[in-house]
This record gives sequence, structure tokens and C-alpha cells, in this order.
Amino acid sequence: MTLENRVAVITGATGGLGSALTRDLAARGARLALLDLDSARLEALTSGLSLPEERLLTRVVNLLDPAETRAAAEAVAARFGRLDILLHVVGGWTGGKTLLEAPAEDLTFMLNQHVWTSFNVVQAFVPHLVANGWGRVVMVTSPYAARPSAKGGPYAIGKAGQETLMLTLSQELKGTGVTANLVQAKTIDVKRQKVTAPTSENAAWSTPEELSAAILYLLSDEAGAVNGAKIPLYGSY
Repeated sequence: MTLENRVAVITGATGGLGSALTRDLAARGARLALLDLDSARLEALTSGLSLPEERLLTRVVNLLDPAETRAAAEAVAARFGRLDILLHVVGGWTGGKTLLEAPAEDLTFMLNQHVWTSFNVVQAFVPHLVANGWGRVVMVTSPYAARPSAKGGPYAIGKAGQETLMLTLSQELKGTGVTANLVQAKTIDVKRQKVTAPTSENAAWSTPEELSAAILYLLSDEAGAVNGAKIPLYGSY
């Protein structure tokens, strides 16, 4: 599979999944716009890619700021002339308290991480994909969005909001050549413990490489008919 000259935006690029996606898309010829809050980690990530300047743009962006997010989208479009792919993989979790115990700040944090950042990147970047007549939007969610666990309410609420946002977007993109899909992970196994120290619990975890492989399929021309999907990558649950 090649993504030669496709322009891919990766938010949360320096995280475990973002880093794996960055490497996989770079290897397939994509031009990359890498967005994150941490400039030092962005520099560390890009130093190992050995990409020519014309294939790479990095930018420190606060995705909770709509104006800043829109400015980033315009900067990417100005640099590369187009936008094809939006991979929004900003993560975050808080929990461990019942709904009766959880402070309001926990819910605010999860809504910011999973709903507001998603809303802002969709409004800023997706119009550029629609203008192309071809595009792919992928985000990562969780089975807990539909089946919450005890003491995980704020996270489940945030992920449920993100899923609803993406499923709505998929309906609104019909006929544009742009698709919107979700991959679901119970836990992103950045340390690859399911491989190095397998247990019955971590058997349902997903490594960044497994998630990246599923996402790469969704970015292909062959996946053009897949829209509004939630692809489970967590085995039995």
C-alpha cells in the first residue's frame, strides 16, 4: 500500500499511537503534518524520520483553542496545497471514582480531551478534505463508550460524545468522497505487555502497531465504502 504524496495530519503525534502512525505513514510516502503540545517531543520524533523538508511540517497547537486549530489547518494547507487525511489520536484518561465521588473537573477534562478537541479539529480540517473530493478521518475510541465500567464515568462520557460526533460526521460526509471511521481499543498497550508479559487481562489490549495496521486499511482507496464504522480491536469484552 502506498500513500505517496497524500497529506496526513496527525494530532497527538508524539504519543505511542501517534508515533507509530507517523513512522508507518512516512514509510509509505505520505507528507506529514504533526501536531502536538510538546515541542521537545516533536523534535525527538522527527529527528528519527529522516524526511526531506518538503514532506514534513510540525506545529505546537492547543486543540482546545478553535482559532489556533483553524490557524494550524490553514498553515498545513498553505504548506502542502491540500489535506487528505486527519488522524486525531489525542488521548487521556481519568477515573477511579464513582459518579457520586468524582469532581466536576474530571468530567470537564474528559470532555475537553475527547469531545472539544475532536469538534475543533473536525471544523478546522475537514472542509479541506471535502474540497479535495477525497479524504479520510479516523479517531480512536473505546468499548467503554457503549458499555461503561464502574468508576470510569467521565472517560466513558467523553468517549461516547466523541463517538456520536464521528458517527454524525460520517452521515454528513456521504457523497463527498470523505469517510469518517473509528477504531476501538480497550487499552493502548504502548509497552507491548501483551507480547512481553501476556496475561488474561492484557490479552484484550491493542498495541500501537495493531491499531496502525487497521487505520492504514481505512486510509486506502479500497476502504472508500467504509464509512461510519466502529472497528473493534480488543478481542472479547
